[in-house]
Amino acid sequence: MAELDGNWDVKRTGGLLPPMVGVRKQITGNEGVTTAGPLRFPFEVEGRSLRYRFPPGLVDELEPDGDGFRGRAFLAGRELGRFRLDRIAATRER
Repeated sequence: MAELDGNWDVKRTGGLLPPMVGVRKQITGNEGVTTAGPLRFPFEVEGRSLRYRFPPGLVDELEPDGDGFRGRAFLAGRELGRFRLDRIAATRER
């Protein structure tokens, strides 16, 4: 989904998710990766769902919200927490 293509800052907004300082998502076409420091978590994009390869059953569901997206993270169908995605401006990507 082209509207998701790009680099995103992730901000925790609630639930059991840990603080998400320095967490980013990079999405290109039907795949992407979430990075947290040296850790990388690849996922497949299906519409506005991000289905992680590991751990199995981890899915982010996204909804448009202003210039970004709000999301909910689920593991095996149970909500873990909520977050916001804000696009990283091209000037900040350098």
